[in-house]
Amino acid sequence: MPEPSTANFLQLINENKGIIHKVTKMYMDKVEDREDLFQEIVMQLWKAYHTFKGSSKFSTWMYRVALNTAIIFFKKENRKVDKTSLNEQIDIADYNDNQEKEEKLAYLYRAVQELNPIEKALIFLFLENQSHKEISHNLGITEINARVKLNRTKEKLQQIIKKNGYEF
Repeated sequence: MPEPSTANFLQLINENKGIIHKVTKMYMDKVEDREDLFQEIVMQLWKAYHTFKGSSKFSTWMYRVALNTAIIFFKKENRKVDKTSLNEQIDIADYNDNQEKEEKLAYLYRAVQELNPIEKALIFLFLENQSHKEISHNLGITEINARVKLNRTKEKLQQIIKKNGYEF
């Protein structure tokens, strides 16, 4: 593979930046924290770019790097869920649909903040319509384990939504 070019990297990041935005929303509650994580993910993607061999789609490789970076960033910063922040507005500028859809997305993102980093990754990949096989590959677990963990995480998320009185 030829030497990775900066221009090619920047083009791929620009084409797939929605993935990074979604990951940052899943892991960070505050806009400033999401911005920091976004920068960290891009930096880690650049550091690892030379390892991308093209045997899978760039977006698949990007998911894995972004999720691993988010999990490490989350743990390294030792961030804890701030229960008082549940009343803050979530930045949902990417979604310019009707008000009801925006409210539901905000409820979902607020509820996801109560999940642990692995559960957030599972829900993120599920929401990205990835199969159990793809989820298992991206998280480095067995397909059966991915299926079980995802089902438990969906149940936990439903309980969080009910507990907080969010309406869906």
